[in-house]
Amino acid sequence: METETRATPNRWLVAGMGTLLQLALGTVYAWSFFQQPVMAANNWTNAQAAWAFSLAIFFLGLAAAWGGVRLPRYGPRKLAMTGGFLFGLGYLIAACALFLKSLPLLYAGYGVIGGIGLGLGYVTPVATAAKWFPDKKGFITGMVVMGFGFGALVMAKILAPALMAMTGGNLALVFSYVGVVMLLVTLPAGYCLVNPPPGFAPEGCAPPSRPAAPQAAEKAATAGQCILSGKFLMMWTVFFLNIVAGIMFISFQSPLLQDLLKKSMDPAVLGDPDVIVGLAEAGATLIAASSIFNGVGRFFWGGLSDRIGRVQTFRLILGSQFIVFIAMLFVTSPGVFGVLVCYILLCYGGGFGSMPSFVLDTFGPKLMPVLYGSILTAWGVGGIVGPQIVAFLKDNFAGQAAQYTFVTASALLLLGFLISLKLSNEKFA
Repeated sequence: METETRATPNRWLVAGMGTLLQLALGTVYAWSFFQQPVMAANNWTNAQAAWAFSLAIFFLGLAAAWGGVRLPRYGPRKLAMTGGFLFGLGYLIAACALFLKSLPLLYAGYGVIGGIGLGLGYVTPVATAAKWFPDKKGFITGMVVMGFGFGALVMAKILAPALMAMTGGNLALVFSYVGVVMLLVTLPAGYCLVNPPPGFAPEGCAPPSRPAAPQAAEKAATAGQCILSGKFLMMWTVFFLNIVAGIMFISFQSPLLQDLLKKSMDPAVLGDPDVIVGLAEAGATLIAASSIFNGVGRFFWGGLSDRIGRVQTFRLILGSQFIVFIAMLFVTSPGVFGVLVCYILLCYGGGFGSMPSFVLDTFGPKLMPVLYGSILTAWGVGGIVGPQIVAFLKDNFAGQAAQYTFVTASALLLLGFLISLKLSNEKFA
């Protein structure tokens, strides 16, 4: 195991570089910006194109679980840099796939290789920053994962539009340039991620004591026993259901908004190139706006959970979204639709901002990397379930796809809220 240390003043550098790494990785959430162009250029269905995003999130979850177990052995620097390299490589392979019009190669590059890079890169800064900030657990993990939420904003409103204009809409070139940018950002950021020195304590906090009794208590439960416990299962399920509801919109928010806008337009103008561009710009704007709320939600709900408790926070997240999804069944205004989507993404991000501290409080710091990595498998499974539900509905029930999506999401959130009523903030023993 490599030894990595940094002096106390550098803990904010570690947090900042972790946030920057998350920002780069979070560009994956702008997939819906590319969904329709990729379909149109290759004559692929919604479901076929969406599988690239689904696989990326699925392998993110698997790799995060593996990375959480291996983090103590390899150290954060190696895992973060490996993750950043694989993520950039995934974009480059996806560029080749789009040039060759090869769906399997797109899945392998963007989905499998890029997804593994996402998982290794994601779990590392969260677990590492938590060690540097024992005095601000919810705040700092919320700040770090906030970067992931903002990634879609950078991609949808800055990077992707600029590259699309520069290349004349050549998707293969766009993805290749994005891959290079990701490598230039993630590798230096990952290099800065190091563990605190032994016995580290932030200014104003007493150094960690090591009495015999707490050590014995911590050894009483193994990682396997925690993962198989009913409490971990309920935490995983609540996390999963919140993810599925939110990721439905992340993967298809641009097409869903465009469908709503088209309903208020004269069918005769829908083929006008200016109208098509306008619809795409509206979708990109929603992606950007919702990504801000996704990022802020991680910071806001994570900090709030420090004050009111982790379980109470999840109950608010799930219960309020249930009401919002029911309201969306009656929304006809694109503006109101956008506001509600932003709130959903605020709550979606809140799950990621609150769960690291929930795991840390419940199972302790020793098992944090392993158990947090394991609970991120909910993200991987949700990454398949959520987008594929919407893709199926759009391919088979185009006229009612939005309504069916809202009903499905509200049912899942209600189930999650009911399960959260059985959870408590007590430490697992």
